Amino acid sequence: MSGASTDRGRSSANDPLIIRHLEFLGGMAKAGGWRPAAGLPEVAFSGRSNVGKSSLLNQLVRRRAFARVSKTPGRTREINFFGVNRAFILADLPGYGYARISKERQGEWVQLIEGYLRGNPHLRGVVQLLDARREPTDDDRQMFDLLAEIGVPALVVMTKIDKLSAPQRTQQLKTLAARCGVEEDQVIPCSAVTGEGRDDLAASLAALLDLTPLSGV
Repeated sequence: MSGASTDRGRSSANDPLIIRHLEFLGGMAKAGGWRPAAGLPEVAFSGRSNVGKSSLLNQLVRRRAFARVSKTPGRTREINFFGVNRAFILADLPGYGYARISKERQGEWVQLIEGYLRGNPHLRGVVQLLDARREPTDDDRQMFDLLAEIGVPALVVMTKIDKLSAPQRTQQLKTLAARCGVEEDQVIPCSAVTGEGRDDLAASLAALLDLTPLSGV
């Protein structure tokens, strides 16, 4: 456990997910390895390498250094667990699809991620990230197929929306939704740069976890 943090100054009464307590719990390095003690509901964040997952997590919890933002794709090798408000757990899954790692390492990550998703009765849903500038990859589609097979609810987030013009954004939203087999209104456009979509994602997470809103201060 590397420590906990609290923050009461950056939240507002209208924030659908006010973060009062945030704690790094530890990491799972291999399938069947250490994981937090059962009890709290969990939500996992998933996406391919360089999709902007760490930046989005930092934006979500309103911390600059909550999740490491690496310029080297494929660096994260564990599932990192974070306790939030002592009420639920965020699980940051390793980014998949990075071509410059060995087939052996890719296979280990597949086992780690799939083992976690399949064997977790406390998992309430997965936030699946897609880069607004890219077409969904085979790995993305396989993840959607896996989630559908397991029966895990998915919140779809389109990251880096600030990189697109308004016409590009409209078209890409339609394209990504169609390619992934979801309705357009199920996709949350987000930007870790501008903060767009943060509250929509927070509200969706709160609803998924059936959380009682905390009062703002």
